[in-house]
Amino acid sequence: MELNANNIIKIFQESILAWHKNEEEAKNPFQEESLEFKLFKKNQIDTIQWHVEDEIRRPDIEDKEIVRFKRKIDALNQERTDTVEWLDDYLVKKFESVSKNPNAKMNSETPAWLIDRMSILELKIYHMTEETKRKDVSPSHIETCQKKLEILLDQRKDMTGCLDDLFIDLKNGVKYIKVYRQMKMYNDKNLNPALYKKK
Repeated sequence: MELNANNIIKIFQESILAWHKNEEEAKNPFQEESLEFKLFKKNQIDTIQWHVEDEIRRPDIEDKEIVRFKRKIDALNQERTDTVEWLDDYLVKKFESVSKNPNAKMNSETPAWLIDRMSILELKIYHMTEETKRKDVSPSHIETCQKKLEILLDQRKDMTGCLDDLFIDLKNGVKYIKVYRQMKMYNDKNLNPALYKKK
């Protein structure tokens, strides 16, 4: 796969459509451990979490269900972070042979965390598009959602340009990637006081 924003977005869109076909985690169609596989997986995590976040906000939900959903969200967040860090490691290796310009600068956001935001943006676009097609709402609802959709599409255009520009700069040695791990503490039984004090 040629590394560019549009190809990445196509994989996200494929993932979103696959999940909504049966409203469950979709089979990953790509070769395991490939870049495409990880991008599809990344968006599946986001899509699942999107719908868990919807469910947890239902007013009729029982307390025990809230706890179950919260733990599911924690697990998904950890899986999301692990996948994004895999993507950054992949991209570091891809560009490590590039001769760095003496004045090369580090981007404030790594490519993978920008890709992460683009994955979630595709979910927003999908669901806002669905809102514009509803037949059970007022014209003002449709109009409001259409305006929001236009903003989201503009954001997609901007983020696509930013990612492609970053890839070009990395290829030309004008910028470089420096990965800082997220250092999540809340899921670690050795770092979260609420967990290690229970030992």
